[in-house]
This record gives sequence, C-alpha cells and structure tokens, in this order.
Amino acid sequence: MIIDCHGHFTTAPPALGKWRERQISSFENSGARVSPSELEISDEEIRTAIEQGQLKLQIERGTDLTIFSPGAGKMAHHYGDAQTSLVWSQVSNDLIARVCGLFPDRFVGACQLPQSPGDALAESVRTSAVELERCVTEHGFVGCLLNPDPSDGYWQAPPLTDRIYYPLYEKLAELDVPAMVHVAMSRNPAIQGTCAHYLNGDTSVFMQLCQSDLFRDFPTLRLIIPHGGGAVPYHWGRYRGMMIDQGRPPLEEALLHNVFFDTCVYHKRGLELLTDIVPARNVLFASEMIGAVRSVDPETGRRFDDTKAILDSIDSITDQDRAAIYGDNALRVFPRLSTALQNTKQQEVAQ
Repeated sequence: MIIDCHGHFTTAPPALGKWRERQISSFENSGARVSPSELEISDEEIRTAIEQGQLKLQIERGTDLTIFSPGAGKMAHHYGDAQTSLVWSQVSNDLIARVCGLFPDRFVGACQLPQSPGDALAESVRTSAVELERCVTEHGFVGCLLNPDPSDGYWQAPPLTDRIYYPLYEKLAELDVPAMVHVAMSRNPAIQGTCAHYLNGDTSVFMQLCQSDLFRDFPTLRLIIPHGGGAVPYHWGRYRGMMIDQGRPPLEEALLHNVFFDTCVYHKRGLELLTDIVPARNVLFASEMIGAVRSVDPETGRRFDDTKAILDSIDSITDQDRAAIYGDNALRVFPRLSTALQNTKQQEVAQ
C-alpha cells in the first residue's frame, strides 16, 4: 500500500471559503459571530471536488491512501480571537471527516488545531488538545497539523520546545498520534508563503529541536517535518557539527527516534539528497497534492507534485527502503492508521 502522509483539502467547495470570509469580516467589523449552521455543503459537492481532484490524481499516479487535512495555508490563526480559531478548526475538521466518510478506503483524517497567537497561545494550546481528542476519538483521525508560528509570518511565539506546548504533547502521547509541523499562511509581505515561509518553518523547527531536550520529556512523541525538511538535508553536516560543538548527543541519537521527514520535494536531485542523507526509516512518502505547486514541469512532462514518479526514478533506493518509504513507515509513525484501515475493511465486508 502506498500511503501519502501529506494531503490537504485545497479543492474544498467554494461555500467553505465564503463562510470563512463572513466569519472574519463579521468579527472584525462588529465582533459578531457567524454560526457554522450557515455553512451548507452537500455530499455531492464534496464528491465532485474529490473525484475531480485528489482522487483522480491518486488513481493516475498509483497511490492508495492519503492522510488528509484542511488546507494548511487557510488555517490563518492570526484572524479574530481564540473562539474564531476554535470554530474555524471545528468546521474545517468536520468537513475532512465527511470526506473520509464518503471515501473511507482513500482518505484518513488529520486535524487542524485551534491555535492563536500572542497572549491567547497558552489557552489555545489547551483547547487544541481538546479538539485533537475530539477528532481522534469521534472522527477516527490519526494525526494533526501543528503550526509553529500562529502569528503567520512574524514568528512571535516561543519555540515548539517551550513548556507552553506541553499540554498538547501530553495529549499527543496519550492518544499515540503524531503531529505534522506545518506553518499556515504568511501575512508578512517580506516572506512569501509556500516557498519561503513553509521552508523557513521546517528549517527553524528542526533547529529548535536540536537545541532542546523535548524528547527526554516525551520519548514517544513523533513529529513530521514536511517538504523534505526544508534546508535540513542540505546542511546535515552543519547540524551535526553544532551538536558536537555544544556537547549534545549525536544528531541521530537525539532526534531520529522521534523526527521524520516527508518527500514533498519536487525535483529528482533534491529527493536523491533526502533519501541519501536521512535514513529510510525516517522518510515518509508524501506529495502535498493538490497543493503548493500545481503546474507541469517542462523538463519531465509531469506535474511537480508527482513525487511518486520522481521516487520511482531513483535507482539508489533499495527495494526494502522503498517499501518503508511508501507505506511501512507511515503505519509505524501513525499507529492508529492500521485500526482505521481495519475498520474500513470490516465495513466493506459487512456491506
């Protein structure tokens, strides 16, 4: 089974975006709240969006299952207040649950968290733990997205290793689910979103983890750094050297029991570097489709986010490592995924 650990509902029906616009403008203009009941999306609209988008590409590219979450850029935690973020997260997560219910053999959910910047951060972390538990226990989700920068481009929050995040990590450990560390939009005009802010976030969080003892406190916590780890594989020697200079444990010992990277790298040389530098057991297949880059690469004739085709072309990956990257690692990093797949099979037999 080929499992894509990184997919977003970027093709959600237009009604979702219009409801979000009303939510933001109503609060900004008068402090008024817009009820989730005002959002109307039919099952047919969801089917059309998925069948003409993500499902179509799954079939064309030969992948089997996607761990599916709300659009990361649309999380936009800086808008409104804590209640705004909570309701937006609940609406977004419930929509993902509907996708998974309609296509149970193709999509399994991962949730957005109701984070908030500034003084609201601490309380929003506790609220995030509650929303995580709701999505895991009620919807069968297997993971979540964790934004290291709720200010959306200005990096005003403490590092993810700060104790302010511990209530969420306690819940992640209790539920035995991982978090994908994923920034949202950038509202900083100096930092473009998908090619600067995303990769800055990946790189910055890895450095935060290098400088911390987070995994001593949470030895079973698992974090996925997307987009191939940003600059991490390219500067692996710098990180190793810094750890030695500071008298810290070797990089592999300190982080690689808990930190994983995905394959959202859109060119062959980059994926060759990732799979050569990072042990195969720490690499999870992902494409982020339909996401940051949607065009066709004129050098290959394939879409940039067709990462399976790129991986298939890399001869240096052994058959054993390829099987690990394509699915075995995801089943290990997302333990609840096996249960979700088993439940789907039982439902199919019952029908």
